[in-house]
Amino acid sequence: MAEMSIAELLAVFKGMTLLELSEFTKAFEEEFGVSAAPQILAPVGPGAATPAEVADEPDEFDVILESFGDKKIQVIKAVREIITGLGLKEAKDLVESAPTPIGERLDRASAEVAKGKLEAAGARVALR
Repeated sequence: MAEMSIAELLAVFKGMTLLELSEFTKAFEEEFGVSAAPQILAPVGPGAATPAEVADEPDEFDVILESFGDKKIQVIKAVREIITGLGLKEAKDLVESAPTPIGERLDRASAEVAKGKLEAAGARVALR
C-alpha cells in the first residue's frame, strides 16, 4: 500500500464532516490506545485550581439540537454549514428528527461555534 503524505492526509480530513472526523478520532484512539484529549497541566501559585477542580471541567461536548423552532429552513442551512458535505435531504431529515446530536465529542470552542450558529438560526440547542 502506498503511503500518503501529510498534505494528502490533510486534504482528506478537510473533506470530512465534523461527525466523520469525530468517528475517525474515536476509531484512531481505540486502534492505537491513545487519547486525542489535551493534557491539562495543573496551574501553580496562590489561588490556582486544584487538580480535582480542573478534572471536573468536561473537555468534550455533544451539540444536541433540541428543536428547530419556527425557522426550520434557517436551521437546515445552519446544519449544512456545520456539517459540510451534508445534502439538503439529509440535513432536513436530521433537523426534523430533533432532538438529535449535530456534533459529538467536540472541543469547547467548536461546540460553542456550532451552538451559536444554530441558535442564531432560531434553534434550541444543548451542550452535554
